[in-house]
Amino acid sequence: MKNKLLIIGASGHGKVVADIALKMNKWHKMAFLDDDESIESAMGIKVIGKSSDAFTYINDYDIFTAIGNNEIREKFQSRLETAGASIPVLIHPDAVLGEQVGLKTGTVVMPGVVINCCTRIGKGCIINTGATIDHDSVIEDYVHISPGAHLAGTVRIGKGSWIGVGSMVSNDIFIVSGCMVGAGAVVVRDITEVGTYVGVPARMA
Repeated sequence: MKNKLLIIGASGHGKVVADIALKMNKWHKMAFLDDDESIESAMGIKVIGKSSDAFTYINDYDIFTAIGNNEIREKFQSRLETAGASIPVLIHPDAVLGEQVGLKTGTVVMPGVVINCCTRIGKGCIINTGATIDHDSVIEDYVHISPGAHLAGTVRIGKGSWIGVGSMVSNDIFIVSGCMVGAGAVVVRDITEVGTYVGVPARMA
């Protein structure tokens, strides 16, 4: 871990990530990278270049990819990993994590989140505001659990899936990689076919 943090993305998600990093109080200096040249700073934190400049800062900064799109986030983080970047995990101080919860690099856990014991979270995940994940669940890499989503125990979410705002996933459910569960949907059966699922109970749109 280094004493400076570089955040890729200075828009809404990036600002929330920066806010969490500030509250963690682990870095003496922070900066953004963003491809929108009209953004010079956010939250009083300077934008010092474009996303492609990240590799010039690898020796001096921890680097965090704050991009909401799962596929783009994976692309950036994978390139950073290959280049040997130091990639932290960010956890808001108001999140509650149980015993034996595992979190891999590049994952952010936002305020109000509860992750109960023995759950494993992959790399590059977003566990968004007020989401809950119960015991013994597995969240694979680059998944976004949206604000207010609730996952019961022993749930497995495949890589790159997006679980929508206020949705619910019943216990012992498997959701295949690359799926989207719509806002407010209730998943009560395994999802084994890639697609977008909406409604109560959730069905393919």
